[in-house]
Amino acid sequence: MTRWLRGITAVVAVLAAATLPFDADAQSSKPAKKKAPTVSFQEDIVPILKGRCVDCHQPGGAGFDASGLDLRTHAGLMKGTKFGPMVVAGDADASSLMALLDWRVKPEIRMPHGSKKLSTCDRDVIRRWIQEGALNN
Repeated sequence: MTRWLRGITAVVAVLAAATLPFDADAQSSKPAKKKAPTVSFQEDIVPILKGRCVDCHQPGGAGFDASGLDLRTHAGLMKGTKFGPMVVAGDADASSLMALLDWRVKPEIRMPHGSKKLSTCDRDVIRRWIQEGALNN
């Protein structure tokens, strides 16, 4: 019986090796390297917000009064509005902020309100920051 079990075990091992693709990374004991963020909130995002958004989206501003969104800090942005979150970390497409900035919403709520659209470059930087986890870095 023992010889029979060894034989079956050997056959199963050979079949498994022949049918399963070899994944060297899965066999490695090294953890997968996590990519470092390429966008900094302080260096890349804050200047855009200060230049185009903060005047309205701070206490006393029209945007703050209408939505409750305070864009002076990372915490204020991540808190969102009285209507819900603005940023879904890691998912720019699901983030209301990008829908507003890309003008994928009705004209009366496009941002910046009453002004020209943010440049493609600025919107892409914000999008990449969100995709990278919307860190306070």
